Amino acid sequence: MSAQKVNRADTGSTKKLYHAVASERILFKEAGESVAQRGRQGSDQETSAPSIDENLSSAESSRRQSAHNTGLLAADHTNGAAEEDVEDDRVIYEDFTTIDWMKDLMRDYRRQNRMRTQHGPGGRMSNFQMLFDATQSWILISIIGISIGLVAGWIDVVAAWLGDIRFGYCSYEWHISKSICCTGQWDADASCPAWNDWSSVILGSRGWGLVNWIFYILFSTLFASACAFIVTRLAPYAAGSGSAEVKTILGGFIIKGFLGTKTLIVKAAGLPLMVASGLAVGKEGPMIHVACCVGNVFPRLFPKYWRNEARKREILSAASGAGIAVAFGAPIGGVLFSLEELSSFFPAKTMVRSFFCALVATVTLQLIDPYRGKRVLYAVTYSRPWHFFELIFFIVLGVFGGLIGVLLIAVNRRVQLFRKKSVLKLHPLREVAVLAAGTAFICYLNIFTRVDSSDLLEGLFRECEEADFHGICNRDGRGRVIASLVVALLMRIVLTMITFGIKIPAGIFIPSMVWGALFGRVLGMTVQSWQEHDPGNTLFYSCPPDESCVTPGVYALLGAIGALGGVTRMTLSLTVVMFELTGTLNYIVPCMVTLMTAKIVGDLFGKGGFAEMQIRMNRYPFLDPREDEVVGLTASEVMTPSEEVVCFVVSGMTVADIEEALQQAKYKGFPVVKSMDDLTLVGYISKEDLKYALDKAKQQGIRPAAPVFFDERLSSGSNLIRPQRNFSVSDPTHMPSFVFTGPSSSALPPAPLFDKDGIASRNPAPGGKLLQLVSFLDRAPLHVHPKVSIELVMDLFKKLGPRYIIVLHMGKLKGILTKKDILIAMYGEEQHEEPFASGASLSWLPADLARAAGLGSDSTASGSLLGPRRAAGVSRARKLRGASGAFGSATWGTAGAGSSSRGSLEDASVGDEVDDETNLIPLSRRGSFKGGT
Repeated sequence: MSAQKVNRADTGSTKKLYHAVASERILFKEAGESVAQRGRQGSDQETSAPSIDENLSSAESSRRQSAHNTGLLAADHTNGAAEEDVEDDRVIYEDFTTIDWMKDLMRDYRRQNRMRTQHGPGGRMSNFQMLFDATQSWILISIIGISIGLVAGWIDVVAAWLGDIRFGYCSYEWHISKSICCTGQWDADASCPAWNDWSSVILGSRGWGLVNWIFYILFSTLFASACAFIVTRLAPYAAGSGSAEVKTILGGFIIKGFLGTKTLIVKAAGLPLMVASGLAVGKEGPMIHVACCVGNVFPRLFPKYWRNEARKREILSAASGAGIAVAFGAPIGGVLFSLEELSSFFPAKTMVRSFFCALVATVTLQLIDPYRGKRVLYAVTYSRPWHFFELIFFIVLGVFGGLIGVLLIAVNRRVQLFRKKSVLKLHPLREVAVLAAGTAFICYLNIFTRVDSSDLLEGLFRECEEADFHGICNRDGRGRVIASLVVALLMRIVLTMITFGIKIPAGIFIPSMVWGALFGRVLGMTVQSWQEHDPGNTLFYSCPPDESCVTPGVYALLGAIGALGGVTRMTLSLTVVMFELTGTLNYIVPCMVTLMTAKIVGDLFGKGGFAEMQIRMNRYPFLDPREDEVVGLTASEVMTPSEEVVCFVVSGMTVADIEEALQQAKYKGFPVVKSMDDLTLVGYISKEDLKYALDKAKQQGIRPAAPVFFDERLSSGSNLIRPQRNFSVSDPTHMPSFVFTGPSSSALPPAPLFDKDGIASRNPAPGGKLLQLVSFLDRAPLHVHPKVSIELVMDLFKKLGPRYIIVLHMGKLKGILTKKDILIAMYGEEQHEEPFASGASLSWLPADLARAAGLGSDSTASGSLLGPRRAAGVSRARKLRGASGAFGSATWGTAGAGSSSRGSLEDASVGDEVDDETNLIPLSRRGSFKGGT
């Protein structure tokens, strides 16, 4: 290869990317810049990571330039096409890790650039490829929307039929539901000659209510048990709502299998069984999970999305909005729900795609679902306007919604923690069967708990002028009806709080709406009775004389939205959802007043709704981009210091050293520094890249004793090495050119392979192979100064989505920051420091986190868990990370040449699980948030 060709290749692969972060500029260096240029850049940027080439002698630089001119040394692949091809050829993320948003977006930009320039800019073929690439998203969204509508229609049809089977069957068509069999008879108390209950089938015209009760209990138990059986045996991820996990996944977390095909099938089959069992949970929350499963399956047909996790999450955001759209029949509300509650990143194009996906899914559902295929799910019309004196009662509804949300979060959290610790976790099927039987036994006794939740809401929302619903419009028996509604409210609250968390698909949206609707109807009927008995009261001065001006159905509607707002702490999207559910637009102001009151009251007791509680309890590494936390710490107080980080040196390691480091613990990445004595950062390499490189190198016959280099210097002296094979996209069997063969001459001095600093001092054995990993090295990682406020670091994690942030000072590695460090700091600062010193019980923390922190009810913080620190004081944030254990001498472990790597890894206690991302202390001694960050 001529020098001219090499230079053209280098020039063609040279790129620059500038990104402004706060007041710092992070510069991704040119691959082909000279040593002099790098030196000038290093003087301008104090905190940038210097390249290893800065300290090369002029003779070494001349030698390297000569090698490039003769074409014997491979060009740097860091920003060239070879690295792009390598990235496109491998699986990047492992289970329970977070994605790197910036890296994935850059990969997609490079893919688009290659497509644009492959056939020449402006050519017909290039334009056609770009057009097809842009069309793929709309094709994919259309397929997903249609599929979500089909799945939702299946769930609604089957659930309606199975739910009615508990009471009887249609005499002329046994396979249709009661609503179709008795078409036109909305009144729940009206008789239907075509419908046969089980007592009349068995005993004839005599009938006996006890028979219906027994069949109701048997069918409910059977459906719930069948649902729990398929979930526990086939797809455990199908249990629960899934909205908390979906929110975490959309935030950049990887949970393999949670959105898989098996989970989709099991959850779609289990939801009708769950609804038909009559348990006090809903299906609307699980529909978000089902929709995201659909949205995760079909991108496999489009490599543009399947190989890029960041782009795939744009599709998942659109699918989640469609899930809410088909669950409530509210396409616009579904889009806003995804924007307000679920998605961490929601660009403008995702908004349009979400709207289109929700539209397609809703239209599909209306076409195929004869039961709920209508534009408005709970269509109501209120003939009376609202009056200003009612704002007092609307605020009361909001206060109830906020308090019931707080109660649900607190009680259900304790119930789930008890379930995890008790014997119940060993017998999930028995628990579900017993709970279903008990629920059916109790609920059958009250007509307002016996009926389906959707039918109950529809009846509570209606005006009495339209039709009666189990006597709620009977003014003579108003006291009895109010008592029944109160009993139903208490039963529903208790049953939902103890039911949510069992091994079935279960949501919380409809149950919370039922609580609010029951309370609102009771309050509305009470105010209506008061106004009718005391019309001259000054409170009712705006009411016309001798006429009722209070509509209890409005109170039920506002109570439902207030309770849902108290549970989720949402405002805008719930307002739109409720309008789309009911079709009424005359109560915008009352709805806003109720929702804001519910949110304010709920936030007084703690930020975050039910989904956030689930995230914290499961210890998912999620930073809510909508919350602004003030911690009052700096990066140096929260970071994992360099003394506790396992690093790689730039040269002086072997393949065996790297394999041992990967096998010893579940690391997610390693900083690369110049040497053990010089912590100048060269770059950062992830575990996935190392595993990929080692697998490919083994296929080329690399040996465990082969040297490994993280820079371009493969050997010194005049004997240069050469690449064995170049990588080609057209031939995926070819390997990327990071394995090199040594010189064939055997005239090598018998000198040590490595010097005291871990730097290669001579060539490997004649004909041997060595591994160069510079093409996999992130040589410009996102970094901050140790004195940067942790609030700025949190904004970087939220807005840029990195997996890690390096802490540098004068180019020297000082530590690493991950989401886990931030979360531990946040929880540590939510209460003052006095309980830490006194050993007070941290009841506000998840139990597992409190125990991992060594700050439970029977333990005290006896000092820094990190052992001796160079600083005089111990970081306040890091007090949460355990009691007093630490690595033996608190020295940093460098997986360098020979025994140095083994010694550092063996410092950890036997049986401890080493932390995933930053290779630090055992996980049992830290705040145990799941997965790497």
